[in-house]
Amino acid sequence: MPSAPLAADDMLALDNQFCFALYSASLAMTKTYKPFLEKLGITYPQYLVMLVLWQKDDVLVKHIGEKLFLDSGTLTPLLKRLEILALVMRTRDDIDERQVRITLTREGRLLKRKAQGIPEQIVCASGKTPTTLVGMRSQLLQIRDDLIGSKE
Repeated sequence: MPSAPLAADDMLALDNQFCFALYSASLAMTKTYKPFLEKLGITYPQYLVMLVLWQKDDVLVKHIGEKLFLDSGTLTPLLKRLEILALVMRTRDDIDERQVRITLTREGRLLKRKAQGIPEQIVCASGKTPTTLVGMRSQLLQIRDDLIGSKE
């Protein structure tokens, strides 16, 4: 976005929209991940679920949804597909049968090893230093949190 104030006519110009810059950068990032994830046989949203499970296995669907900012209607098809791929198991929670628990299978845990090099490849593809990316990530998280906070 330009640093000078915009004329009223320019306020709705696509090129002046922060949201579009963020959206198009997200699309570019997803496209960059695609060839790496195709080798693993998963999609980008499935990769995000696996990242959550590699960090903490045997969790409720609710936990995954909270981490990824996804509702159960979006998450359930992703989890079913990961179960078909034999990467996760879905079971009813022992304490509350209304809740579904997600656990990595042996194949799901092994996939983590195959994915180890992806973050470094993404850093290289970005042309930025890891330090720069960490700073940008922090800024984006702050924007996200501010936007979420403004709705409460």
